[in-house]
Amino acid sequence: MFWFKKGVFLEKLGICHRYVICRAAYDAMPAKKDLNLIRKDLVFDGVPVRVYWPKTPAAGNRRGIIYLHGGAGLLGSIRACENVCCSIVHESDSVVVNVGFRLAPEHPYPVPVLDSLTATIHFLKNAKEYGVDPNSIAIAGESSGGTFATAICQELVTREGLPRLRAQVLINPFLQPGDFDLPSYQQNQSVPPLFRKRMIKFGLRHLTGKDMNVDPVIKGAHIPPDLREKFRKWINADNIPEEFKARGYVPNAPAPFSEELYEQVKRAAEAMFSPLLAEDDIIRQLPETFLLTCEYDVLRDDGLLYKKRLLDNGVPVTHHHLTDACHSTICYLGWGPLEFPSSKKCLQHVVQFLKGLYR
Repeated sequence: MFWFKKGVFLEKLGICHRYVICRAAYDAMPAKKDLNLIRKDLVFDGVPVRVYWPKTPAAGNRRGIIYLHGGAGLLGSIRACENVCCSIVHESDSVVVNVGFRLAPEHPYPVPVLDSLTATIHFLKNAKEYGVDPNSIAIAGESSGGTFATAICQELVTREGLPRLRAQVLINPFLQPGDFDLPSYQQNQSVPPLFRKRMIKFGLRHLTGKDMNVDPVIKGAHIPPDLREKFRKWINADNIPEEFKARGYVPNAPAPFSEELYEQVKRAAEAMFSPLLAEDDIIRQLPETFLLTCEYDVLRDDGLLYKKRLLDNGVPVTHHHLTDACHSTICYLGWGPLEFPSSKKCLQHVVQFLKGLYR
């Protein structure tokens, strides 16, 4: 990626960290000017948001959707996912809240997800002020935004006095740090835009605020034997349907455990960072779920494993698997010649699910 390499060069010169130039490049991508929407930049309890409404009047309160962008907690912005949010507003006749949470490495974990939680709670409490039925609000996220979305759902099941989220919409989410050698991580390790090494490097920078060597993490040296045994029932290639191993999969034994490495990354085992690791009594209280996975995505198997956990705990799941798509395909909506056919397909699946919730 040209802009990422340029960012690394500027970081080495001490001018800025590498992600600044990448953020600027993403924000420079074209966004459609839509005269049929009302948009307002607001602040929800200290968190910047952009709220979108259809211009056409509604007979009553509309459904609401909280949208959390991807970017590993390092990249992305309100501006960068404008096309996606506008498309959801149009196609589903909903009010959409696009959240501008703070980013690492300036604000490492858990700041991005806590900002998103703050904005979500504010919207739930004040939905009617925005023309939204408080009992008809879904939370949606793509990539790390999907991580935040389901982490917030898990957090809110323990909170009283708030309307319940109606659904969670998870688009190729990251969900676990326990095995980076699952079939999809092997098969798609060199498939752009999310290479395996880059994904883990981004995740560690988000978690710790520091740049780290990812090789021992790929080999599993960061997981203590007792945690590995505990996670085995949830994070296991045996839980991946055989059809997803057809492009090749070779099980590898993990590297010897490194106490030093574990001490640096141990917060990755928290459910707010890795929602697949939440306990069953939390999982079974989650709302109806939409889950989209892509064949050529390192994170594919995270989604497949979470689908199994949700279904095992009685949570209704609508799963769509795009056989011709890579990671973050929805983000290319409106990018002209860079848009994939699967970008619109992903949007259509999301909108169909949202409309079906409120019939």
